[in-house]
Amino acid sequence: MPGLSFTLPHWLYWVGLIVFPIVAMILSRRPQPKEKRYTLPLGYMIAVTGGIIGLHRFYLKNMWGLVYLPIFLFVLYANGQTQDARTILSGFANELRVAERTLEREESRVDEARANLEELQATYDAAEAGSFTQKSAERRLTRAQDTISKGEARLESARATLEEKAPQRDEAARTRAFWDDAAGYALYLILALLLIDMILMPSLVRNANNKLPAHEKMSETEAALAAAEAAEAPKTDAERAENWIDRLSLFCGEFVAYWAVIAVFVYYYEVIARYVFNSPTNWAHEAMYLMFGMQYLIAGSYAMLTESHVRVDIFYAPLTRPKKAWVDLLTSIFFFIFAGTLLVTSWIFAMDAIAVPSGNSVLSDWARGQIGFGEMLGGFGANQWSDPNIRWGEISFNEWEVPLWPMKWVMVIGGLLLVLQGVSKLSKDIREIARGN
Repeated sequence: MPGLSFTLPHWLYWVGLIVFPIVAMILSRRPQPKEKRYTLPLGYMIAVTGGIIGLHRFYLKNMWGLVYLPIFLFVLYANGQTQDARTILSGFANELRVAERTLEREESRVDEARANLEELQATYDAAEAGSFTQKSAERRLTRAQDTISKGEARLESARATLEEKAPQRDEAARTRAFWDDAAGYALYLILALLLIDMILMPSLVRNANNKLPAHEKMSETEAALAAAEAAEAPKTDAERAENWIDRLSLFCGEFVAYWAVIAVFVYYYEVIARYVFNSPTNWAHEAMYLMFGMQYLIAGSYAMLTESHVRVDIFYAPLTRPKKAWVDLLTSIFFFIFAGTLLVTSWIFAMDAIAVPSGNSVLSDWARGQIGFGEMLGGFGANQWSDPNIRWGEISFNEWEVPLWPMKWVMVIGGLLLVLQGVSKLSKDIREIARGN
């Protein structure tokens, strides 16, 4: 069974977090066709990401995707059998290794004891009866005899283990190889079917579109009903944005929302790598763990703008708008204490993260106060970006060793956005109170 050894480069991680949301936001703002149809780009994307279980066929409402499922399940079953055989093989190998070491150790000890046995017996016989010399010789003679008897017992047991376990080890090795090959052949079959579908994708999409029912225009009654429902719908996020701070929070919230889509792809890759290729990653969980932490911080201002935070409003909900504004104004004291503490603490964390001694990084030297800001800017060159001996600040303890200082600076950005959104909310409350209606 082939394995995967791919490790996500740090630069690709950050490029993905920045570029993917931008592309997704651009695509989401394209004019949507009135008639929903299957598209070739989406078909290929699903084939690349989920083709191994036939999702591209199901997307096109083609039941031939069911062919992929039993093959894929067989791959999972064969990999499970391979892992079981590997465990059994490892157990037999350990027993044989112990037996071989026992043979190697005890044979030399028994041979040495046998070689000295005649001399020890002669020394004992020549010693005066009851003397210290005779007692000492007797102890050495008894020890040599015990070494021989116990060593022979261990040798016999080790030889029996070798004779018994060696065939079992060989059988376990053959079983492991069989299931490993079976999983590999099944995977190659899926890849062959997927390659064929890649070639057939244009015709598959065309046939799926031809089977779509004719598009029916909406009647005047249905159009009027849809317009009434749209008028009664709650205020959209865009309608909540009244100033540049609101628009900034709205943009940041939408930007990081698309990170959840990245998580779907990464965890899908992790599952396939772990259970199909027996190659679990050392970066997927940490990458998503850090990403969701940054998402939580950046989305705080968006949640505040859209009033998405959880709160108990038994007494708040029945109030009039001016009274709600008074309540919000008074409770904003506690909000700014929290948001200000978050911002200051995050700034300290971020500065500490880049102040970690890290080679010849002028940025870390500046953060530790060893050089001034102007000297730091003047010291920047291509080597600060390309020299492998230079890293900026704190890194994770995982084998992936991703830099942690960018996450700490995202905490600063999240705290700043939250403070700004608090200022925007405060100004709205003051205006609401001034209106008094």
